[in-house]
Amino acid sequence: MADVLGRTVLARHRYARVWGLGDRKNPVSRTPGVMLLEGDLTLPVTYAPFASTTTPTLPANLCVTARAPFSPPDFSENAPSYTVNIGHVLPPSLEDANAGEPQGTAQLLPVSWQRMHHDVALTDPSLSPEIVVLTDAAQLASQPGKLPSALISLKHRFPGALVWAPGIGGPDNLAALVLMGVDLIDLARCHQASSRGMLLTQNGPRPPLEHEETGLESQVYHMMKAIDEVRAAVLNGTLQTLATRASLSSPRLVEHLRLHQAKSAHQSGLLASHVPASHVLECFSPHMLNDPVVAEWERFICEEYAPPEPVRKVMIFLPCSARKPYRLSKSHAQFLRAIQSTGCHEVMMTSPLGLVPRDLEDVWPAANYDVPVTGDWSADELARVRRMLISFVAKGGYQRIINHTGMELDFLDVEVVNTRLGDGATQFDALQRLTSAVQDAVKNFDLKNQKNSFRLLEHYKSIARKTTGTDGWLEGCKVKGKLPRWKLEKDGTQLAVWSIDRNGFSLARAAIDVLHSNGALREVHLHPEVVWKGDVFAQHVASYDPKICSGDDLRVLQNGDCIGLARALAPGWEWSGTPGMLAKAHQRKKKSS
Repeated sequence: MADVLGRTVLARHRYARVWGLGDRKNPVSRTPGVMLLEGDLTLPVTYAPFASTTTPTLPANLCVTARAPFSPPDFSENAPSYTVNIGHVLPPSLEDANAGEPQGTAQLLPVSWQRMHHDVALTDPSLSPEIVVLTDAAQLASQPGKLPSALISLKHRFPGALVWAPGIGGPDNLAALVLMGVDLIDLARCHQASSRGMLLTQNGPRPPLEHEETGLESQVYHMMKAIDEVRAAVLNGTLQTLATRASLSSPRLVEHLRLHQAKSAHQSGLLASHVPASHVLECFSPHMLNDPVVAEWERFICEEYAPPEPVRKVMIFLPCSARKPYRLSKSHAQFLRAIQSTGCHEVMMTSPLGLVPRDLEDVWPAANYDVPVTGDWSADELARVRRMLISFVAKGGYQRIINHTGMELDFLDVEVVNTRLGDGATQFDALQRLTSAVQDAVKNFDLKNQKNSFRLLEHYKSIARKTTGTDGWLEGCKVKGKLPRWKLEKDGTQLAVWSIDRNGFSLARAAIDVLHSNGALREVHLHPEVVWKGDVFAQHVASYDPKICSGDDLRVLQNGDCIGLARALAPGWEWSGTPGMLAKAHQRKKKSS
């Protein structure tokens, strides 16, 4: 089924997308946007890209028409236009029943909870709709867990489609709906608020003040402002914060967000592996304790992380700092002067991540989160630290922990030396005790200082295990250059440079074969007949690793040979049907003459 709707992803944030509609070089409109219904005001096309009508016939037909030229290749007239049979929609409570009535299967695809459970036509791999309509969204929104489940299923099944959830959108819940994957909403709730004399705002419905109107014009004004805010939040990577704040206007909306978060946490490839150094994970509310980014960090530390071999005898347990990476803060500068040894393993206690080893303080999300520093710890925060410490100590095999956090560690089966004793972490007496404790450990365990180049190499090996899957490709490497762009060289050949812009490795062409022979990075296989010249698009790809995360460095293979490297722009769940670029080419092998 050919694409008739020109669209390209302008920004991503988990399931949220800002789609550019029309010519990708100059989009006419964007999502999230409004689907205009009969009786609506005429909104600018930049806010309302589509209009919809429903025929009074039985069965009813749903018609959707573009309000601007969105169809390639010439973009000369308002198109596309779709018509589809809606069929009979049973209520979600009758999910075990099968209506038995055929529904339309086309580029405009109506889907209900009941249809998702019974219509095998939805599993046809050739089905590639442009717009998916969740026809019973209003009913699903009133039942616990069903709306989040339906949206996650639709996004994974039809990653390239725009999702319209009729009857439930408004300025108060737009951020949450977009975070869950909704692209199009309508003005049904705005009409309802107007008829009841209420004003529907980004903070929820409320009675108007004396000078305020509740007509549809006023309702639409608040809707357009909400669209602006949500689009900006997706572009800036702050949609999670906006959606969390907006959800507090409704207990049902909080429920939807939490259940969606819990369900999506188990989806592979959802989260980014690298983000720009300027991006900040805003951890401003207790809600972030259950965020998928935080849950994935805990899983990695507990299940996959391995401490550097040379520092596994003694751990120094330190408090975090507001500045990232921690070593650049004033408090950690004092800690490092007091420690005066590189023979111990430094590990930071922090919320909401729990533990951050010194060797991973430069990677996402440890290098990019922001949290209020109050000194107060909730029971949930402390429980995460305890869980992670128990696993961390068991794997590391430490013989002693120098505890400079003030947290009681009597639950650990290892010798603990407390250095705070009620003092502040940077007070003179506490720092003196920290120095003495480290000196005693150095003497008793015969700890050796590491040369800076050796210590850095161990840190980069730790980072490589996290971001590339193995540190085998760094065997025999040496760290050269100077701060901040350290180079990793092997036999005089540069394999990578540490990039402070992305908090990750910038891999050289010479690293391609070394990475491939060590099985580093996830793989993407191109079709045998493809001549790979530009970046990686869906039509180039024969197969891919579904666990690909946005930001991943990838090995590009063709006919069994590794021919280059690319960086993923889209997570793995999108690769089966998203138009546009999926990965940006980074390095290519030179063709042999």
